[in-house]
Amino acid sequence: MLLTGSPPFKGPASSSYMPFAWESALKIGFWFVQLNWSGRMSDDKRNEGNLLANVLGLEALVDEISHVVADDGATEPTVLGPFWRENAPRRSMGDSIVSGIEDGDFTFMSGRVLDASTGEPVEKAVIDIWETAPNGKYEQQDPYQVDMNLRGLFTTGKDGTYSFYCLRPTTYSIPVDGPAGLLLQLLDRHTMRPAHIHFMIQAPGYKTIITELFDRRDKHVFDDSVFAVRNSLVVDFLPLEDNPKAQFQLQYDFKLAKA
Repeated sequence: MLLTGSPPFKGPASSSYMPFAWESALKIGFWFVQLNWSGRMSDDKRNEGNLLANVLGLEALVDEISHVVADDGATEPTVLGPFWRENAPRRSMGDSIVSGIEDGDFTFMSGRVLDASTGEPVEKAVIDIWETAPNGKYEQQDPYQVDMNLRGLFTTGKDGTYSFYCLRPTTYSIPVDGPAGLLLQLLDRHTMRPAHIHFMIQAPGYKTIITELFDRRDKHVFDDSVFAVRNSLVVDFLPLEDNPKAQFQLQYDFKLAKA
């Protein structure tokens, strides 16, 4: 089920911008100004056009339609977001994606990548991970973080398992210095995203999954400014004992559908 977004529009994401367009008599000239603005603000470190589609609910709606139509048992998809980067560093299982950060809720995450139909492990699945620092900034937004911090590529073996150290995610505001932020202001909607970790999972012979996992404790978990939360993607970070590297643990199995 597609979850609803922030006030004042409590309906599905697809309806949130339509009343605004009618009620404000949105002109095509203004619309193209926003599109051109988003294009000028986009580069290899930030995709403002994607962010604009996110706050409109378009990407979430497309993801939802695709998942319902496929009906293949795969992990539910959700939005890519504007801060994915190509060529994240390849890491070994059990490595940490955290660099230069000492304060934070360090987390050990593990699980399996499975065939959605058979339940068998998927070998050679590449898991691309990215998240923000505790200050709510992705590394390309923050000059004090090292390049490619809190990112990594992990490749599964024959047993389909994966493991790595990361940070328990934090809630943050989307950037408000562009057309997406202006649109939310005009809609009288908040700009917050619930705490989450991004994943893109690819494997030979399988459909690519782009998804996020959301921290259940976050107050915005069912009030996401980009309508990305799905019930199946809300998870619990549990206390971890006897591990000097982490205070929390998260276990999650991803399911891929055959291409």
